[in-house]
Amino acid sequence: MSLLFRYVELILYKTYADLRAESARTYLGFLWWIFEPMMFMGIFYIVFGLMLGHKTDNYVPFLLVGLTVWQWFKSCLSHGANTIGGALYITRQVYLPKIIFPIILILTDTTKFIFIFSLLLVFLWINGFPPTVHYLAIPILFMVQILFIAGFTFLLAAIVPFIPDLRFVVENILTAVFFGSGVFMSADIVPEAYRFYYYLNPMVNIIESYRNVLMYHTWPNWTSLLIVLIFSLIMIVISTWLVRKFEYIYPKVTS
Repeated sequence: MSLLFRYVELILYKTYADLRAESARTYLGFLWWIFEPMMFMGIFYIVFGLMLGHKTDNYVPFLLVGLTVWQWFKSCLSHGANTIGGALYITRQVYLPKIIFPIILILTDTTKFIFIFSLLLVFLWINGFPPTVHYLAIPILFMVQILFIAGFTFLLAAIVPFIPDLRFVVENILTAVFFGSGVFMSADIVPEAYRFYYYLNPMVNIIESYRNVLMYHTWPNWTSLLIVLIFSLIMIVISTWLVRKFEYIYPKVTS
C-alpha cells in the first residue's frame, strides 16, 4: 500500500486526462455525462412509470434515486473489467502497479457520478424533498458504496485478462442483478417468503439507504451498511492479493 501512495500524483493526473479526453470525443463535451444518464433514466421512467404504471408514492424520485446509484455501480464494473488487460501498451514498457488502472477508472466514473448526483439533489429539492440533518450520512454512503464498487471492480480486473470473454458474462449478470436490486420496486412488494433472499443483494441495502436519507428523512440501516462494508473490505483484500499475485504475469498473458 505504501508503494501505491508513490503513484497518487500519476493516478490523479491520469484521471483528469481521461476525463478531458472523454469529453473531447463528443460535441457536447462534459455535458454528455449528464445527457446520457438522463436519457437512460427517461426511458425507464416512461416504461415503468407511465406505460406499466406503479403504485409507489413519489415514484419518479423513487426511481431516479435507484437508477442514479445503480449506474455508478454498473458503469464502474462494466468499464473496469478490462482496465488491466487494456493497459497492455503501458505495462509492456514500464512497470506500474497494476491496481492503479482500476483505481483510475473508478475515480473517473465517480467524478461523473458526482455531476449526476448533484442534479438529482436539485431535482429532489424542487419536488419537495429538502435537505435534512440526515444528509450527514451521505459521505458514509459514498464511502461504503465506493468500497463495494472497488472490491468487485478489482476482482474483475484481476481475472478478465485470463478470461477475456468474462466481460460479456458480467454484462448479462449485471442486467439480471439490475432487476433484483430494488431500483424499480420497494421491499414491500417482495413476498415475505423471499424477502430474506432479496436483501442478500448488497445493492438493495445501499439503494434503500440513499432513499431513506434523500426521500424519507430517516437514517440508513446502519447494521446493513456495516455488513456491506465488511463484505467490501474482504473483497478488496482478496482482489488486491490476486492482482499482486499476477503482477508480472499480466503482460505475458495478454501478449
